[in-house]
Amino acid sequence: MKQLKKIVETIHERGLLFVFKRRLSKIGGRRIHKFGYLKRLFADKTGLEVGGPSNVFRDKEFIPLYKVVKELDGCNFSTNTLWEGSLKNGAAYHFYPTKHGVQYVSEATNLSLIPDSRYDFVISSNCLEHVANPLKAIEEWIRVIKKEGLLLLIVPNKDFCFDHNRSVTTFAHLLNDFQHNTQEDDLTHLDEIVALHDLTMDPPAGNIDQFRARSLKNFDNRALHQHVFDTSVLKEIFSYFRLEILLTHAGRDYTILGKKLFD
Repeated sequence: MKQLKKIVETIHERGLLFVFKRRLSKIGGRRIHKFGYLKRLFADKTGLEVGGPSNVFRDKEFIPLYKVVKELDGCNFSTNTLWEGSLKNGAAYHFYPTKHGVQYVSEATNLSLIPDSRYDFVISSNCLEHVANPLKAIEEWIRVIKKEGLLLLIVPNKDFCFDHNRSVTTFAHLLNDFQHNTQEDDLTHLDEIVALHDLTMDPPAGNIDQFRARSLKNFDNRALHQHVFDTSVLKEIFSYFRLEILLTHAGRDYTILGKKLFD
């Protein structure tokens, strides 16, 4: 009875289409339907994860890659984050019970500690939306993968999270940020985010005053979703960087996989 009441309230507040999309996203099991294909691509390869570890890559989850890769290093922006707690540089990236890699503490937009063409792949889940200059980050991620290396991105679908009132960021806007070298302390989107953020779907953010206060310290906590993505804009990004698109998927998150075709 409680669940039915909640559904009715949600329909009244957000509309029938929102509820339909949310329910539809849960149909069909936890694992991506092309995991066999992904498993072959990533098996015994060496890579980097930006913004992890991520539940989505664990056993029995949507894309359980951790168990199939040979080696995986990690990168996070700070020695202390809202998601991972305390971190340190060195052999401290624990992403799977029987495996560990190197932890880098570095901006997603600056992987200068890592040489060109170091990895077979880069993966990142629910991280890119927190980056103020996404194209600058992706340029770096592509730099550290080899020719024919893979880039796998997962970003939130706004229809299923607190961004559902916001518009998808245009590629032109992302390109402008890239060309003007927007830095990670940028708060250009703050007023829009505060006005449109659905606080009922984000309890840790508190009330609107608490949310704004936390957001003003975004350079320290990186909690803001700076940009909103969909499959279309992700494809534009991959095309801009001359990546061959191998796979896309839309559900509670958007997933895109591309291959680097150049040195």
